[in-house]
Amino acid sequence: MYKIAVLGDYDSIYGFATLGLDTFPVSTHEEAAEKLARLASGEYGIIYITEALAAELKHEISRYQEQITPAIIQIPGIAGNTGAGIAGVKKSVEVAVGSDILFSQE
Repeated sequence: MYKIAVLGDYDSIYGFATLGLDTFPVSTHEEAAEKLARLASGEYGIIYITEALAAELKHEISRYQEQITPAIIQIPGIAGNTGAGIAGVKKSVEVAVGSDILFSQE
């Protein structure tokens, strides 16, 4: 069974531990890239990552976009919501469904 990880700055992710998720606070780009690679090659099927950190790790995250696991999902950090997470989920749904589900023709 796959596990769920949360990756980001400490202040943004520490609350997820109370939900039973494995949290991995990082503070540098190098540390984050190394941790993401380790989590993705291990037993984690879902990796939540803060939007700010995901923006820094675009190249690293792109390696996993065509794979079934892990699913890398962006979440807002303490700095707020940039909209990147919602845009990523919307794009994934468009690919899976074949159309924009939020587009209405009136």
